[in-house]
Amino acid sequence: MDGTKRNNIKIGAAVSVVQKQDQPSGKLTEGKVKRILTNSSEHPHGIKVMLENGVVGRVKEIK
Repeated sequence: MDGTKRNNIKIGAAVSVVQKQDQPSGKLTEGKVKRILTNSSEHPHGIKVMLENGVVGRVKEIK
C-alpha cells in the first residue's frame, strides 16, 4: 500500500518508516503506528507518523 496517502494509514498498523537522519541511506525502521503527525491528506515523501516505540518518520511501506 501507498504510504503517501493519509487514509491508507491506521493507528496500530504495521509500517516501515524512514527517520530524518536515515533519509540519505534509506534505512527503514519497522513498528506500529501510535500517532499520525501529518495533517494533510497526501505527502509526496510519505505521511509522518510516530511509532509505539517513540520513533518518528515518514511511512515508506505499509505491511
